[in-house]
Amino acid sequence: MQVSRERGATGTTVILRLRGPLTLATLHVLEDALPQSGTADTVIDVGGSPYVDSAGLGTILAHWGRAQRDGCRFALCGVHPRIALLLEITRVNTILPAFATAEDADLSFIADRGSRPARSAVRA
Repeated sequence: MQVSRERGATGTTVILRLRGPLTLATLHVLEDALPQSGTADTVIDVGGSPYVDSAGLGTILAHWGRAQRDGCRFALCGVHPRIALLLEITRVNTILPAFATAEDADLSFIADRGSRPARSAVRA
């Protein structure tokens, strides 16, 4: 698996674009790319990932939990039907925000910014 990291239009969002399956064998690649706790809003684009196993989903959920505790925003995007089924079966789709594109998620963070304290920009 490969992860490309870029900065979103808001300047405070890190967008991680996954390529390849997110599994127990590859989740360390995503873990290494995730922003440190409390430092950034995060969008994980799974559009290039054909498969996510339970360990991969656990990594996503762990980061979502950290983001919630630290007052950061989090979203998934590009969810393929196979991954959407996993999210539905585990009922994770009821808690994780999902958008069609990373840009849509990033723009939603702008709208949400008025209701949360400002943070400094991140390094992408």
